[in-house]
This record gives sequence, C-alpha cells and structure tokens, in this order.
Amino acid sequence: MNPQEKRVELEVTDLAFNGKAVAHLNGKVVFLDGGLPGELVEAEIIQSRPRFDQARLLRIVRKSPERMEARCRHFEHCGGCTWQDLDYAQQLRFKRKQVIDCLERLGDQKDVEVREIIGSERLFFYRNKMEFSFDLTADGSFTLGLHRRGCWDEIFDLTECHLQSETSNRLVSCMRSFVASRDIPVYDVRRHTGFMRFLVIRETAHTGQVMVNIVTATGEIPAASELVARLRDEFPEVTTIIHNETDRKSNVATGDSETVLWGPGYIEEQLFQSRFRIRANSFFQTNSRQAERLYRTAFDMLEAGPSDRVLDLYCGTGCIGILLADSVAEVVGVEIVGEAVRAARENAEINGVANINFHENNVKDFLREKPQQPGSIDVVIVDPPRAGLNPRVLKQVASLRPSKLLYISCNPSTFARDTRQLQQYGYHLPAVQPIDMFPHTMHIELVGRFELT
Repeated sequence: MNPQEKRVELEVTDLAFNGKAVAHLNGKVVFLDGGLPGELVEAEIIQSRPRFDQARLLRIVRKSPERMEARCRHFEHCGGCTWQDLDYAQQLRFKRKQVIDCLERLGDQKDVEVREIIGSERLFFYRNKMEFSFDLTADGSFTLGLHRRGCWDEIFDLTECHLQSETSNRLVSCMRSFVASRDIPVYDVRRHTGFMRFLVIRETAHTGQVMVNIVTATGEIPAASELVARLRDEFPEVTTIIHNETDRKSNVATGDSETVLWGPGYIEEQLFQSRFRIRANSFFQTNSRQAERLYRTAFDMLEAGPSDRVLDLYCGTGCIGILLADSVAEVVGVEIVGEAVRAARENAEINGVANINFHENNVKDFLREKPQQPGSIDVVIVDPPRAGLNPRVLKQVASLRPSKLLYISCNPSTFARDTRQLQQYGYHLPAVQPIDMFPHTMHIELVGRFELT
C-alpha cells in the first residue's frame, strides 16, 4: 500500500469485543481505535494483515447521534474508558450483542436465551480499586497516573478520574507532590532502576474505608513517617497505609513483602449481611455495588437446595461460597493463590460460617488428587480468569456429573468456547445473564447455569 492509499473514508458499522470500532474496506474488515457505529470517519491504515487492517482515526466526518461529550478531560489519551463518549443505553446494547455474537460464532449456540443486560446504577465513581503508575520521563522528571491508550510504557499525569472517587484524585495529587518535594527516585521500567513504582488505592462503597498501598522497589520509603502523618492529616477517611516491596521486573502492582505503616493493614466491605476483610493484595470484585447484583443474580439462577454439596472452583477470597453457605449443606473452595485462601478462611471465621473449607491448590491438581465419586457433588461453581477453563478441568468437572454447573465469566469468548465443550459432555445452557460491572469500558461479566441432560 503506497502513502497515497493510506488515508481512507470509512463507515463504522459495529463495535468489536476489544472495544475497537469496525468498518470494511474493499471487502476486508478494518479495526479502528475510535469511531462509533453510524459514523463516517477519515482514517489512516497503519497496519495491513491478510484477514484485516488496523487504522488510526484522523477525524469524524459525520457524527453518530449516540455520541456524547466525554466527561473526563483525559478521555482522548487514557486507556481506561473506551466508550465514555457513547450513550450508556447503547453501550449496554452493544455489550449484549457481543455476548450473542460470541455464543453463536465461537460456541455454536444459536438457541441460548441471552437476557437483557443488567446495567449499573452508578455510571461514575463506581470502582473500589485503582492502580496508578509512576513513570520516569526523558527529561528526568516523572509522572503519576494511568497508561496512555495502547502504551504499556507511557504514563500521563492524572489530574482527574471519574472511575473511583474525588478522594482518590486528591490522594494521587498528594503523593505526586510528596515524591517531588522529597526528590524520591521513580522506577524506570526500561532500565529497572529507581524506587517508586505504584500507588494503589482501595475504598469500600458500604463502609467508607480507604487503603493507601505504596508499591516500591526494595527498601524503606524515605521520610515514611512524614508521609504517613501527612496522609492522616489531609485524608481522615484513610484507615490504613501499606508499603509493598518487590524486586521483580514485571510491571505488576503487587509486592513480595509487606509492611503496615499505619492502621490495621486491611479494610472491610459489607456485601448483603456479610463482612469481608480486604488486604492489599487480595482479590475483590472491583465494583462493590454491582457485585451484590452479580451474586444475587447468580444465586437466583442456581436455585441451590439445603442438601446440596457445592464445589467452588477459583474461589478467590471466598465471597461466593461464604454468601451461599447458609443455603446449602457444604461448600468446598479451591484457589491457587495462598494469600487469597488465607483471606477466605479469615472471612469465613469473621462471618461465623462453619460449613465451608478452603484448599490452596491448582484446580486441575485438586480434582486429580482428591477424586470425587460421580454424583457426590451436586453443584459446581466456576469463576475462572479471562483464559477460561483448562480443557482438563472441563473434563474433570464434567466427570463429577453435578446436576448444576454455575459459570461466572469475565470473558464472553472463552465462555462460549467452554460452552461448546460442556455441551459435548452432556450439559445444556438454557440462558445467559450479562451484567455490566464496568460502565464505559468494553468489559462484560456474565452468568450461566448449565444443566445435566
């Protein structure tokens, strides 16, 4: 393709599962980094592959009536809210459509009822956890904020974010000011030198508690006592301050060792009538209010009985099993992350749940090492990572012959793939319930109950 052919006018027809806009050129699919269905745009082809092209949006020639003014000043270059410029009702419509497309195209499921998506009552300030990155710039200064869209190694200075809270925005500003005033070295992800790496803020929706977690390279934070005093003075809502250290090169906001600088070292959130203790590196659903709707939907679909024995795989910190335990005879949870298992046991004790046991193990190994007789487990619950279920796990679960299998997924494409395999093992999926946990993003959560035929 010569330079004169790179600039083209395209009609956007759809939104892809990864948030990209979809158009066609000479019978070939084109993915764009911007644009909404119904819009005519001028774009530049930046990469051509046999099956599709990648294009960069240059300008919008004709706008969609569903286009809105994005609320955030960082929208054009932030990698967070892909669809903040799209009317929320349309966001929900496209997310449901993507679930249908995945089930039909990847799962060969044409008869599954895809229910109307459950939207979020809060469109902004809904997240209970945000990770902000430090970045050393070419001129020797630094930034503290979020990733630029499509750039793993470029961070822009954040002045506002509408996903977490105003408190979070002020904490970012305070931390940036403190690091600059004390001339604390910032970590360079390219050379792996420096000290300050991440600021992680966790807050609870129902109990009003805030955790500040500072992730650094190994070593003590310079003037740590001064920093703690400043945070306590300026932010009375902060209830604990944590320091995580790591010498790993991977750009992940977790530590290998942890020090509690102030407070109890955890925050507590309430879901329904249960209390959950959240530590710095614990997994917890990122939208607390919508998590209640997710779990209520899941339990309503499951229809568990008082005599049911439940196997909860990829159980994390135990929320699902603990909330369900009062309604069933027994719950067994399996999780590979040791800290999550310790948190699950702690949460079960806090809530006085005695009929639940947690095992620290790889799910595949657990099912192989602790074989159950077919029919001895009534219900299996799976909430796997985005990659979905390992084929061996699918086969092992199916061999247990549970009458019901509840599948909670954050990835419709792997859910659809696993649905096709479960069908071959004798399971039927009547309906799927999509739930929007993350407005303005392309992420979709869904729940399905498989029944043994």
